[in-house]
Amino acid sequence: MTLRYISKRADSFEASGIRKVFDLAAKLSDPINLSIGQPDFDVPEAGRSAMIDAINSKHSGYTQTQGLPQLREAIQKQVDVKYGHSDRSVFISSGTSGALTLALLATIDAGDEVIFFEPYFVMYHALTCMVGGLPVPVSTYPDFSYDIARLADAITPRTKAIILNSPANPTGKVASRAEVKAIAELAAKRDILLISDEIYKSFCYCGDFVSPAEYNERTLVLDGFSKANGMPGWRVGFVHGQGELIEQMLKFQQYTFVCAPNVGQWGALAVIDVDMTEQIESYRQRRDLIYNEISDIYEINKPEGAFYMFPKVPQGYKSASEFVERGINEFSLLVIPGNVFSSVDTHFRISYSASKTTIERGIDALKKLAQVK
Repeated sequence: MTLRYISKRADSFEASGIRKVFDLAAKLSDPINLSIGQPDFDVPEAGRSAMIDAINSKHSGYTQTQGLPQLREAIQKQVDVKYGHSDRSVFISSGTSGALTLALLATIDAGDEVIFFEPYFVMYHALTCMVGGLPVPVSTYPDFSYDIARLADAITPRTKAIILNSPANPTGKVASRAEVKAIAELAAKRDILLISDEIYKSFCYCGDFVSPAEYNERTLVLDGFSKANGMPGWRVGFVHGQGELIEQMLKFQQYTFVCAPNVGQWGALAVIDVDMTEQIESYRQRRDLIYNEISDIYEINKPEGAFYMFPKVPQGYKSASEFVERGINEFSLLVIPGNVFSSVDTHFRISYSASKTTIERGIDALKKLAQVK
């Protein structure tokens, strides 16, 4: 029986398919877990020590809504040096997902359209529905490149925002400088908010990362410490954009998250300048290991960034969901079916943020799964 007081909003989106796999992983005795989208390396020692010091120093109260002043000022300095924009302000959010929630609450009214590229990070669709907006996925199949003409055709008078995620989850695609420039200029020309989700910007294996904020000063940038610094559970993100929009987002932060976790912000401050090159390089090597071992039996676009791979299921399977189910039942292999990220269920996501041993076990299982019964 459906409870009378459940909202239509709650019924407008499904529970995360990724979380369902996480829950399943907890029930398996020795899973080959290539599903988790979080780094397997630890927080740098400086961050751990700073967080412990913060606890011992009784930093257990709220910070300012906009964040710990020392952390905010350090990030603002970096942003000012990089962009030199006269109107670009920073605040600290409760993770990048928290930042996206605030951005949509501050900009999207009922019936407004939010464009994002498909396949997409699961929260883009769900959060758009949550605030009463209309999700407008723009397909990037089959090679996950960004078709600017297709994007332009998707824009209507109700389009309020475009979300760009590069490097992308789940595909590992990195937008080229030309693509980023074209998207940024199109958004500016049409007076549409461009939201750039840059949480994976440190994980670029094909050159320097390019932000659309370089070409469009009104771009709202979402970033954080979860991926590059191995601290997803600390829930410390940050946002920078036009001052008026930032002030509106802060109003929503006051009445929702209040502030990002205090002790986590002290930890983030301690790692802001820590060199993570060694960890990033290890992920490039893991990508190469998987790609070199299975690219001859799976159709794969080689990832250029992040720590995900999005192969197409072999012929003989009805769907990625069927493929994933067999992987779980026969090999305890946990990967994510494509219908979690898309209306198309032809691909599956591998996360190579796992140990080499786990990856090697996964490769063996994937080779066996390619042999369709």
